[in-house]
Amino acid sequence: MAENLKGCSVCCKSSWNQLQDLCRLAKLSCPALGISKRNLYDFEVEYLCDYKKIREQEYYLVKWRGYPDSESTWEPRQNLKCVRILKQFHKDLERELLRRHHRSKTPRHLDPSLANYLVQKAKQRRALRRWEQELNAKRSHLGRITVENEVDLDGPPRAFVYINEYRVGEGITLNQVAVGCECQDCLWAPTGGCCPGASLHKFAYNDQGQVRLRAGLPIYECNSRCRCGYDCPNRVVQKGIRYDLCIFRTDDGRGWGVRTLEKIRKNSFVMEYVGEIITSEEAERRGQIYDRQGATYLFDLDYVEDVYTVDAAYYGNISHFVNHSCDPNLQVYNVFIDNLDERLPRIAFFATRTIRAGEELTLITTCKVGVARDWGQGRTVTWDTRTPPEGTPVTQRTKENSLPGALRCSS
Repeated sequence: MAENLKGCSVCCKSSWNQLQDLCRLAKLSCPALGISKRNLYDFEVEYLCDYKKIREQEYYLVKWRGYPDSESTWEPRQNLKCVRILKQFHKDLERELLRRHHRSKTPRHLDPSLANYLVQKAKQRRALRRWEQELNAKRSHLGRITVENEVDLDGPPRAFVYINEYRVGEGITLNQVAVGCECQDCLWAPTGGCCPGASLHKFAYNDQGQVRLRAGLPIYECNSRCRCGYDCPNRVVQKGIRYDLCIFRTDDGRGWGVRTLEKIRKNSFVMEYVGEIITSEEAERRGQIYDRQGATYLFDLDYVEDVYTVDAAYYGNISHFVNHSCDPNLQVYNVFIDNLDERLPRIAFFATRTIRAGEELTLITTCKVGVARDWGQGRTVTWDTRTPPEGTPVTQRTKENSLPGALRCSS
């Protein structure tokens, strides 16, 4: 038995830092973990809990990483080398003093409630930092995600799993496309109209990857069976989010929101709306529950039939946090790539105008897009994203595409 186990290995349940902390707690040297007699008593500041000033000397109550709260100690300023933590502590302190007393001058001793707030804020920052790391570890797209909350003490949402593509529900199948294009140059020399032409539609993008179709018309991108490569100009949505984005806490009661950290050009692809694909019957059942909770993340896939719905309540990507607005900067398009079933389009958001770095990304609250004549078939396509006003029960979900923040409109 022992011979059979020689080549086995198992994942350690503790992180590298946790193992180092255990060594220091037990006062044990461990060369494999980088713990020697020279650095055995080097301690790392986890966060600062309190502040006082005695005879012009500043002291901080320090919570040491790997040690319980009872082991926290008061340390003079000159003993602390954690510049970033010190700056953040005073930034949080000044902001809370302004909120409470409309002044930012630091007192010689902190009120216990203020010290407790600073501890909770430090713990929140650690939780948000871990969540940010988790989101970036799971993302498959180029654009990075940052998380910021300078408004309240709310931490990461519970029971939310970040995914990069649709999670297909029970009894639903996404059929893979059987054929692809044979184009040498899909934009300038398409064979048979490329993939859009094969479906009797127009090419969606210009040479900069910006959409040039009217809202309401579908986008057909090249697929996995096409002859063209990754750099094909007809592969835009499938490349994923390429802008760095920030999930931030809004200061006007709308919960979380999303802002761009980079300039986004007009008509550029921004993100997809992903979640669980469920049947309309299941969406009706879940919708009644979400209505009682006061928020819904159901988006009906009703390009041709109202058969399926995307639910991003518990499984989704950064689009889960996008709010609605009466003056939006994002527009919805139906996209088809490896699955051509018109009942199951991918939902892509494109910029309606140039969006400045630091600007919040928003979708329309209530609108009815005019019908768009479908090229080549004479079919009329109507896209509708009506959402009910706050407090209004949803009695019929047909064509009521409810997105994140459906009841939280920014002006």
